[in-house]
Amino acid sequence: MSNNLSHTIRRFNRFELKYLVSLKQAEIFKAALRSYLDADEHSRGSYGLSSLYYDSPDFRCYWEKVDGIRFRRKLRIRHYENGAALTPNTPVFVEIKQRLDRVTQKRRVLMPYAEALALCNRRELPKKLAAEDEAVISEVCSFLWEYNLHPVSIVRYKRQAFMGTAYDLGLRVTFDTQLGYQVHQLRLQDATTLPMLSSDRAVMEIKVNERLPYWLADMIAAHNLRTVRVSKYCRSIDLANANMPAFSQLAFAGH
Repeated sequence: MSNNLSHTIRRFNRFELKYLVSLKQAEIFKAALRSYLDADEHSRGSYGLSSLYYDSPDFRCYWEKVDGIRFRRKLRIRHYENGAALTPNTPVFVEIKQRLDRVTQKRRVLMPYAEALALCNRRELPKKLAAEDEAVISEVCSFLWEYNLHPVSIVRYKRQAFMGTAYDLGLRVTFDTQLGYQVHQLRLQDATTLPMLSSDRAVMEIKVNERLPYWLADMIAAHNLRTVRVSKYCRSIDLANANMPAFSQLAFAGH
């Protein structure tokens, strides 16, 4: 697990903008970004991300996103892949991602994978807990009990990221490719994903603390990019709903 601040920071607020682009567009945009931003610590190439998402029996988190509820949350276990096998001792994040109007907020705790599963699947508290993590763990537990959360899907993809310099602190631009999902065998160590997007597409995300730098706004306009409403978690459920009738009846009955 990297010690880079962008991965280990426990809490942050920011705005997020998403774009669906072709791989060719992504490469052209990345080339332009290199004049302003630095590659993150994985500068030699992309790295893998896998997230295990939780939802209620009636898929409340999914519907809150689809219905555009102003205040909404979701819970996930997130693994930053580094080429090593995922073991019970591998550090992962237990993370609440929250949306309030246009502001995205995250609160997360780093812990061994086995303890993350024990917390989220069996409501067992970690054996050791840092004082600064107590509030987040308490919120996770309340969220689990209130919504009766359980694991429902895994989303995987490759990411290449660029970070702002001292002139653009907090700015982060990421490109996600090879997006896949699974709604069975919900173990992060099992890579049995189905494609989520066409292989020639990428999701570009811009994450900024306050406002877009003028040079980036100009670059977006020059490339004629348009924001899209896309949730990787919701898309995984949509695809499962379309491709698995039994899952559809279970997940969406009565909504």
